[in-house]
Amino acid sequence: MANRHLSRTVVMQSLFEWDFNHRQQDLHALVELNLEQFAPGMEDHKFVYDLANGVASRLDEIDKIITETAPEWPIEQVGAVDRSVLRIGVYELEFLKEVPPKVVINEAVELAKTFGGDASGKFVNGVLGTLFKKLYPEELGSAETVGD
Repeated sequence: MANRHLSRTVVMQSLFEWDFNHRQQDLHALVELNLEQFAPGMEDHKFVYDLANGVASRLDEIDKIITETAPEWPIEQVGAVDRSVLRIGVYELEFLKEVPPKVVINEAVELAKTFGGDASGKFVNGVLGTLFKKLYPEELGSAETVGD
């Protein structure tokens, strides 16, 4: 498993636990524990902490974007796994902008398919694809599969 994918997996699991427990636990401690359990050989943890801290610091903004992008799904009704995956994807698309948008969406869809329900991949792809179209209209000609 590539380091970035593994990093996103650790962050998704940590955000899921944090959210599931009503954000009462220390996110940094959860990330640390999940790094030990699921990525013991990974040496560079910077991306993991940057991603987790970035999502946490912009959580209200991210949730607002998700709500605006998928208005038929209030944020509290989105499954906890899908919500965590979407938060990572929205953060990367809207704020981090280190990784090409199609890669961000593909990674999020893969996480959703792996850890979510039967329709999670399509749901995450739809939400992030809609956001992609809004944020990157100049790339629409080259993104025929995004958001379908």
